[in-house]
Amino acid sequence: MSPRRNRQHGGAKPIDRTGGDRYGLERTEEWRGEDWVVRLVGGGGAAKHYRCPGCDQEIPPGVPHVVAWPQHGDVDDRRHWHKACWNARDRRSARLQRSRNAPRY
Repeated sequence: MSPRRNRQHGGAKPIDRTGGDRYGLERTEEWRGEDWVVRLVGGGGAAKHYRCPGCDQEIPPGVPHVVAWPQHGDVDDRRHWHKACWNARDRRSARLQRSRNAPRY
């Protein structure tokens, strides 16, 4: 008996409208009265360390996360969030107060 094949033969591949394979599809969400462009980044597309504004923790390379920026913003306005932090952004503050003994990264 020959081994089972799990590959698909032929067929159309999904269309990537973002211009690359590293990033996911973009969508627009409203937050604080402003339209935000939101993009899911897979683990393969996350190549640097980022700091999440929701929890002020580091997002290491290889961890899937969310990139969000104002629709009419600049490249410098992009922020990298943990997916859970982005979903809870109304309950979290970007202005966290560190205690005096907290480590500074």
